[in-house]
Amino acid sequence: VMWLMSYELFAVAIYDQPDLVEALFERVTETLVVACHNLLDMTNFVGYFIGDDMGHSTGTMISPQVMRRYVFPNQRKLADIAHAHNTPFLLHACGNLSAIMEDLIETVQVDAKHSFEDKIEPVESLHATYGRRIALLGGVDVDLMARGSEEQVRARTRQLLNTLGDTGSWCL
Repeated sequence: VMWLMSYELFAVAIYDQPDLVEALFERVTETLVVACHNLLDMTNFVGYFIGDDMGHSTGTMISPQVMRRYVFPNQRKLADIAHAHNTPFLLHACGNLSAIMEDLIETVQVDAKHSFEDKIEPVESLHATYGRRIALLGGVDVDLMARGSEEQVRARTRQLLNTLGDTGSWCL
């Protein structure tokens, strides 16, 4: 919904037009539910992966309370469909999500989360906290991959493989 409205208009509408925000969430979710059903009714899916960037380096893009009202119940509908198809529900979300990780695990019921940035919190730390409850996907910082040398990227990748590779709840 934020992408449809723009971040600025969405932020204002949360306060000035909450009925509009709610209606847009309902409509977007209706569309995604149909797409989710149609995709998962096909065979050979290993996961249903959504992308919903929710944060920046210091916190969430919108308040956790707003996310609890509008975002998580709708994501849960998609997770329920995936789980009904015996398919893991996977989430890509950038940013510092420490304020909402419990919501993602308990309310949305994500099975795995993707995208980690070392400057926010390295994947090893998140694995120590959440690795028994969800799988973590990735962990080589995109900034390192983009600006680091080949040797730096290889060293970090090897470090992750040595640290997390046999845990059963992490995937490079």
